[in-house]
Amino acid sequence: MSHNEVEPAGRVRTVRSRDDLDLVVEERGDPSHPTVVAVHGYPDDRHVWDRVAADLAADHHVVTYDVRGHGGSAAPGAPAGYDLELLAADLRTVADAVSPDSPVHLLAHDWGAIQTWHAVTREDGAPSAMDGRVASFTSVSGPCLDHVGLFLRRRGLRDLRPVLTQALHSWYTLAFRVPVLPELMIRSGLLGAMVSRTERIPRPAVRDAVNGLELYRHNLPRRLGRPKPRRTDVPVQILAPLDDAYVTPAMATSAAAYAPDLRVRYLPGGHWIVRKRAGVVARCVRELVAERSGGTTAPALERAAARGAALVRSGGRPGRASRWEGSLTVVTGAGSGIGREIARRLADLGGRVVVADVSEAGAAETVDLVTRRHGPGRAVAAVVDVADEAAVAALAERVAAEHGVPDLVVNNAGIAVAGSFADTTTQEWQRIVDVNLWGVVHGCRHFGALLAAHGEGGTIVNTASAAAYLPSRSLPAYATTKAAVLMLSQCLRAELAGAGVGVTALCPGFVDTPITGATRFAGTDDATQAIRRRDVAAAYARRGYTPQRVAARLVRAVERDLPIAPVTAEAHVGLLASRLSPALVRALARVDGTR
Repeated sequence: MSHNEVEPAGRVRTVRSRDDLDLVVEERGDPSHPTVVAVHGYPDDRHVWDRVAADLAADHHVVTYDVRGHGGSAAPGAPAGYDLELLAADLRTVADAVSPDSPVHLLAHDWGAIQTWHAVTREDGAPSAMDGRVASFTSVSGPCLDHVGLFLRRRGLRDLRPVLTQALHSWYTLAFRVPVLPELMIRSGLLGAMVSRTERIPRPAVRDAVNGLELYRHNLPRRLGRPKPRRTDVPVQILAPLDDAYVTPAMATSAAAYAPDLRVRYLPGGHWIVRKRAGVVARCVRELVAERSGGTTAPALERAAARGAALVRSGGRPGRASRWEGSLTVVTGAGSGIGREIARRLADLGGRVVVADVSEAGAAETVDLVTRRHGPGRAVAAVVDVADEAAVAALAERVAAEHGVPDLVVNNAGIAVAGSFADTTTQEWQRIVDVNLWGVVHGCRHFGALLAAHGEGGTIVNTASAAAYLPSRSLPAYATTKAAVLMLSQCLRAELAGAGVGVTALCPGFVDTPITGATRFAGTDDATQAIRRRDVAAAYARRGYTPQRVAARLVRAVERDLPIAPVTAEAHVGLLASRLSPALVRALARVDGTR
């Protein structure tokens, strides 16, 4: 790129390639620290790594270099000079020059990742170009071209959509192979302006953009036309941006079929996350380097390894297992009912669950159910009153310290108060607002801050209710708190979208749970309340919609990133009616459902 995002702070020198080209190399940090060699893509130069390198240099020896034909490095005299074999040899030359005695950790983006995959993989039993020289490899938005060729040849029904999606994302690769026209667009400034405007990055240098066209023209026909299953035993970490306009996560992770020692992280952001989310990229690299250097495994990296293992088992085909395997979820109100079944469902899918509840016995029982089915370690109990902000804050700190930042937070704890507005006391209002609304606010504030700062996305699910959009004279307090939760969820979804954190409002209808037996009926004596509870519980039991079905709906809602997830037929009909015929909904609100 023509504009440096961070002023050069390293030691610059040149290294001679095996075909006598001078490559510009920049080093930062103490050479006695673990060495990270970062390889840029197209149409960048080494400065695309400035922010990442500045972060890592505090405790790493960071090396960046201009790939041949880019930045300050010399350009070959013929298109064949951009062959992947020569690019892989350049990487070996740089690694040997900057770390002759120790293996290096590789970090690569876009075409830098393509050439690095070529360098670390082997073909037909022959050693790779980087054989014995690699401690780890973090790949960002760039697959092995041979793997791409094999991916595009998949013919199964489940492969059709991801293959077609990637084909649409790759339209530009065909355009770059057209003679003369791409050069004209680059030299006129049109292509640079388009990339800069759409991706919000500096304009590429004309020389870099023109020379880099040969990467496509020379290598794509050779590798995509006759792909081979190039394999590697190198520890690999794939950072797959979810909004990448050029490399889909499905194609990026198809490498799982050929790289068994795999970690996968799906990150919010687009193709140039190495510029825009440099701190997150640096942390991911730092965690892998620490593990490979004998340190402890960070919880997020442990989950990335579980995700990678699931993809390896599936042959590089993403599915539900790779979405949930090793995931971490916090569920409040998980001591019974819907919360308990959510915890059990997520454990069944391969995740770990923090079971939080105000009842120590209820939380322990849920953990016991999970443990009996899956063994120890899949669920842990936490006692918390969600109405107490200090307790929720302490829970968030404890979870982050002991288990890492969660992937999913379900603010599910709630209570019910029925009866008319006039009969509902101030104390009853205070308690239901404290639990149903403030409990969700506290959970969103403290866990939402963790998710946003962590930079790896995630989801918050807030349990609202169909009562949130279906007013009722018999549920004024309950419906008011749930309507507030629904609106809070929609506002928070807009706020956290930039951090890649989804927010879903779960809106169940009539579900057979223990909450019916604990509902407070305002304005009634104990005997009348017992009768009301019995009658409502019987009606919900006849309805027959179980908490297990709600848990299954929650999983689908999270997978689809739904803003609102109605559960049960009446919840769906009610949501539609609230939008199409508010007058009808108001008329139905006059019915006293407690009698």
